[in-house]
Amino acid sequence: MRITSQMLKKVHELSIKYSNFPESYVKRAMEQVAWRTPNEPNYQQKVIERKRFRFTMNRPWTAQFRQQNLPRSMRKKVFVEPIAEWSFFRGDRVEVLVGRDKGKQGIVKQLIPERNWVVVEGLNCHFRKVGAEGDYPGIYIKSEAPLLVTNQVKLVDPSDLQGTDIEWRYTEEGDRVRVSTRTGRILPIPKEQEETNDYKTKRTYVEKDKDTASSVVEEITFKPALCTFEMDIMREMGIQEDRIPKKSYWY
Repeated sequence: MRITSQMLKKVHELSIKYSNFPESYVKRAMEQVAWRTPNEPNYQQKVIERKRFRFTMNRPWTAQFRQQNLPRSMRKKVFVEPIAEWSFFRGDRVEVLVGRDKGKQGIVKQLIPERNWVVVEGLNCHFRKVGAEGDYPGIYIKSEAPLLVTNQVKLVDPSDLQGTDIEWRYTEEGDRVRVSTRTGRILPIPKEQEETNDYKTKRTYVEKDKDTASSVVEEITFKPALCTFEMDIMREMGIQEDRIPKKSYWY
């Protein structure tokens, strides 16, 4: 089965984990609503919004992603082969199978699972000309181009430093690990996979003054009650309501 990347609205869990944003925030950042009926009982609820997105190197919660997905900026369809089990992680050593860097090995520094891409540090590079205006010729910027995990890169077996296919298995302790199909060697998940935009590892992160402490998050600070905001204020200030409201009739 093959589906288009424009049909993939849901952002991959690895991308959300690295961004360290709630999934609701990512969904709200991607949202492009053209029409939403008023929230009234006499309206049938209906929302007209963009449901097809083209995923690129820019992450879905950025302004560049929104700019590339404007109604008039959609390009031709790109076919993506769904991967049920993602096996590449940041920090993995991989071997490039195509292009000028064929046979070279490098470290994965970025994942884009929505397009089955990985970016390998220092390999598969290209030059982009930017800043050309008037008499100024501009400059060339070197950057890594993404590679498909399906047929353009392979994981490297740490026992012999050769490219290999892998499969997921379970150890005697019940841990799920990646195993080389050629040598049977376990390929551990790198520590770099724990990194996010906010910290290298959770245990070394130092809470700041404006951070919400974990103890506060677990504490229930709101108790629902059948009263208005004004009634809450009056209760906190010890004000007693002794006025009798005038009767009203609804037909």
